[in-house]
Amino acid sequence: MSGPRGAAPEETVKGRGRGTKPLVGGGLSVGCRAAVGPLSVPPATLVGMKRTDIPDGDGTAVQVRGLVKHYGETKALDGVDLDVREGTVLGVLGPNGAGKTTLVRVLSTLIRPDAGTARVAGYDVLAQPRQLRRAIGLTGQYASVDEKLSGFENLYMIGRLLDLSRKEARRRADDLLERFSLTEAAKRPAGQYSGGMRRRLDLAASMIGRPAVLYLDEPTTGLDPRTRNEVWAEVQGMVRDGATVLLTTQYMEEAEQLASELTVIDRGRVIAGGRIDELKAKVGGRTLQIRPADRAELPRMVGAVAQAGLDGITGATADEAEGVVNVPIVSDHQLTAVIGLLGERGFAIAGVNTHLPSLDEVFLAITGQKTSSAEDARANELQEVSA
Repeated sequence: MSGPRGAAPEETVKGRGRGTKPLVGGGLSVGCRAAVGPLSVPPATLVGMKRTDIPDGDGTAVQVRGLVKHYGETKALDGVDLDVREGTVLGVLGPNGAGKTTLVRVLSTLIRPDAGTARVAGYDVLAQPRQLRRAIGLTGQYASVDEKLSGFENLYMIGRLLDLSRKEARRRADDLLERFSLTEAAKRPAGQYSGGMRRRLDLAASMIGRPAVLYLDEPTTGLDPRTRNEVWAEVQGMVRDGATVLLTTQYMEEAEQLASELTVIDRGRVIAGGRIDELKAKVGGRTLQIRPADRAELPRMVGAVAQAGLDGITGATADEAEGVVNVPIVSDHQLTAVIGLLGERGFAIAGVNTHLPSLDEVFLAITGQKTSSAEDARANELQEVSA
């Protein structure tokens, strides 16, 4: 469907009749909306619902208890518990096939769990799916837009389906097209977009209804660095405005950039969780890096630490290339003791630094597997067959 930029694709909305217009999720991508189907709840129940209209809770936007989902003999989810605090980003990490996408699909009402409970934005996933869909947005792993419609028409149509006025739907479409650097391509059919452009349009679609809870499932896969940074900035802006985000990713930089807390899932179970610095401390504590004024003192400095028998200090190693001595520590007390010892022994110190393990190292230590940018194909196939 083509036409001038300001012209709205009215036939995509009007034909359904105002009283029977399907009410769909606050930002479910086009493919997901098709899977969900129309809502039969009376329009008056949901029209105009805003973030402030969501039922009062206890400060927890997403609460999951004992969630179980089987695909045949495969346990995609095996008793998952997690909480996402309002106005924060929870990063969900895990190796391929861990169950991350299955979790998102359950919380989006796209599939039903076999056991357990989940509440999102105050609504029960099983008992109140229609109301819940009005409060959430979802961007899946692959862009899903109507290729026959232009970028503007895609966003305008979704805005109208969410009961935005014509003026507001146009304004939101224009605003999001600009934010995601799609203004110049606004009139072109989405089928002519590059993969990255489709991805950005899909992300914009998930945000047009200003959802209270936004699910981002591998949101920046395949995006160039500039576009990735634009997506990050938009997500951070939504969180500042009060939205809550559940982010699945295998990009450690993305998790560190966006997430307030992390949950690590493996084989359908939560195996670790907490703030990033807490997880790093659990895995290996810190490494104290000491740079002597004279590089020739490296061996003597290592020997002094190793022979001192300081409480909890298991040893030291020299990094000849960097010109530093590395000492594993777990507390500030140990840091002070090591520096004090070397001062007493007369070593001249040019610099001191502490280093936490990288998030990649944390992921590897917890799961025993390396990170990957691609979701497990086997798990996706199982989900698609069962959906």
